[in-house]
Amino acid sequence: MNVTSTSAQPPSVEASHVPAPAPDAAADAAPVVVFRNVSIAFDGPPVLENISFSLAPAETRILLGPAGVGKSVLLKLTIGLLRPDRGSILLFDQEISHMPETDLFPLRARTGMVFQEGALFDSLTVRDNVAYQLIAERVPDHQIDRRVRKALRFVELEETFSLYPASLSGGMKRRVAIARALIRKPDLLLYDSPTGGLDPVTSTTIIELVMKERDVYHTPSLLVTHRLQDAFILSTHRFDSEQNRMVPLPQGETDPNTTFLMLAEGRLIFDGSLHELLHSQNPFVREFLD
Repeated sequence: MNVTSTSAQPPSVEASHVPAPAPDAAADAAPVVVFRNVSIAFDGPPVLENISFSLAPAETRILLGPAGVGKSVLLKLTIGLLRPDRGSILLFDQEISHMPETDLFPLRARTGMVFQEGALFDSLTVRDNVAYQLIAERVPDHQIDRRVRKALRFVELEETFSLYPASLSGGMKRRVAIARALIRKPDLLLYDSPTGGLDPVTSTTIIELVMKERDVYHTPSLLVTHRLQDAFILSTHRFDSEQNRMVPLPQGETDPNTTFLMLAEGRLIFDGSLHELLHSQNPFVREFLD
């Protein structure tokens, strides 16, 4: 399943993606993220080359591909943690490719990120981990406590408020990381392999939370994963708030605001819907799916 092992050059991006608008989004709403011919290298061949795509309001884009093809690099470029060698990146309709670091801070503050492995601080309680940004902004303690409890309630972990990460399971740590990403009601969410290293049952729990956020708050999101099962669940299910669980969509239906990108050898080789992905004749896509 390693698409990077073949010697063939990846063909150009296969599907011309036109995002489905959110029900309450204006038809002419600007994309939240735009990449235009973005390339970056680190003392060698390009890690990403001529990457172009956009993320619409309320859209969830699932970035697929095997390890080492630049998925995490793409997320870091999105919020200016890395700068491209060539091309243009727009975040919230602002060009950030050469933006001074101080000007990037308010844009990053509008973004929530769930890092690989959760990236919690072992020496801080769950409360202080989730509230890390709020503490740095000197938000009053009583407001912090209320907002942290609300975020933990969303991920169904309010009872962990005073615990330390060492006492949590791997899945609980990821749920705390999601609560931390949500604490400031972000305008964009970035998930970097949120189910990496977890067992299938726990992975499904995390994906259900991602789906809950998507269907309750409609926050535009970029989600990196190499797990096809996670991607397919997100596309073929919805979160039912009354039942407080995810339920399958009717046979043959998929979520119109959940779409796919795929990278191979640093290039974007697919951009489109689940239906287009499953029926793709691109050999790299077929190998990955098989």
